[in-house]
Amino acid sequence: MAYNNLESAKKIISDYLFSKGVKPNELVFKAVTSRKNTKANYNKEGKYIGEQFLGYILTQSLQVDSNDVEKIEKISREITELLNKGIEFYSQPPRYYYTKLADLKLEMISKATSDAKLRADNIAANSGGKLGNLISANMGIFQITGQNSKEDYSWGGTFNTTSKLKTASITMKLTYKAD
Repeated sequence: MAYNNLESAKKIISDYLFSKGVKPNELVFKAVTSRKNTKANYNKEGKYIGEQFLGYILTQSLQVDSNDVEKIEKISREITELLNKGIEFYSQPPRYYYTKLADLKLEMISKATSDAKLRADNIAANSGGKLGNLISANMGIFQITGQNSKEDYSWGGTFNTTSKLKTASITMKLTYKAD
């Protein structure tokens, strides 16, 4: 019975999302989970005397993966319409991922390395020295924070998925021989 109810709800949810423009390949249903549903029993004096098994509660989560951010944001605000169809539905806010992260990292490493070299040249020149050969280069932590957020940088790195607009940063440590 519970599984049939779950399958019926799954169809209603799928049809609803498809009607809103979600494509079948963007919709991913996760594995069904189950847990026992019990009721605590007490005697007339209020003393606990055991549990009564009522059945099982089945739940299933789903995920929508789409590059159409505006469409998904709109659906996430309207998803409570499913409650009117008798569907118990818990919705989470959209999460935003930068999908070209590998390319961005390479570009940022290149720019950060050039910037670090320029700074090292200026420091050496302003102190009367001269920069020698590069001894070592180490990449620091890569951070993605929400724009205009108060997120702190973390020693382990930050990867914001709650903000649509993001700021990415990376630190490079270059060690040069002094001439």
